[in-house]
Amino acid sequence: MTSPQPKEKFANVNGLQFHFRDWGGRASPMLLLHGLASHSGIWDLAAPILARRARVLALDLRGHGASAKPDSGYDFDTVAKDVIGFCRIVGLRRPLVAGHSWGGNVAVHLAANYPAEFSRLVMVDGGYIEPSSLPAWNWEKAREELSPPKFGQVTIQQVTDRIKSGSLAPYMSSAIEKILAANFYVTPEGYARPNLSRENHMKIVRALWDHKPSLLFPRVPCPALILPARKDSPNPSRIGHQQRLVDRAESLLPNGRVVWLEDSIHDVPLQRPRRVAQLLLHFANSLSHPP
Repeated sequence: MTSPQPKEKFANVNGLQFHFRDWGGRASPMLLLHGLASHSGIWDLAAPILARRARVLALDLRGHGASAKPDSGYDFDTVAKDVIGFCRIVGLRRPLVAGHSWGGNVAVHLAANYPAEFSRLVMVDGGYIEPSSLPAWNWEKAREELSPPKFGQVTIQQVTDRIKSGSLAPYMSSAIEKILAANFYVTPEGYARPNLSRENHMKIVRALWDHKPSLLFPRVPCPALILPARKDSPNPSRIGHQQRLVDRAESLLPNGRVVWLEDSIHDVPLQRPRRVAQLLLHFANSLSHPP
């Protein structure tokens, strides 16, 4: 079966232009949100599977992909207003909202503050991210650890080569390489730069530091599915902290359930798109949570 291809579209929301991918479909509307310094293409492998049974849209959030890149508005309240405005303009009514990584935190913020607007919430290796709860961390430590790399005189090919040696290396394909390369643009001098500027990246990091999803979980009325990714790591304390965050999210969400994605990396929508899509479809089309 030929996979459906998305239409590349733009919508004007609150005076800013937002890019999104529209896979069409009619039933079970889904809105897919990407993570920090990513773009809507992170869903390109899972969305065609979803689109066979759902209406699927993936949005480039402000500062990312081909959407507008203003110098302000990277706090969660403003980003959430972007998403709400987008849904209303394109006629997306009570969709399932799924967010990856930082996008999961955005999705939680949406479900808690706009409960009538969303039917279900899915948090893909994110949503429970709360850097301020890490032991021995303060803002200075977070700023140091979460700062993006500095790009000097490197080409897009050099950036791609570095990515190929990372956690996605065993799963790399031409499709994934193309998706990852789309996180960057090339300057007139031929150097690669991320679409999300360093300044705006750090504004989001600061917003993440101030964000407390643990305070939002009790206010999420819709069914919620947490999909944390887990793989053997040389850092057992980090794994233990993730387990505590996930357990807390499950306990505080009024209607939440966890399905661990074992042997999975953070970019699981690229690594295991079929599994992620299957879980989303089951969750969207049944009254019960996935097994």
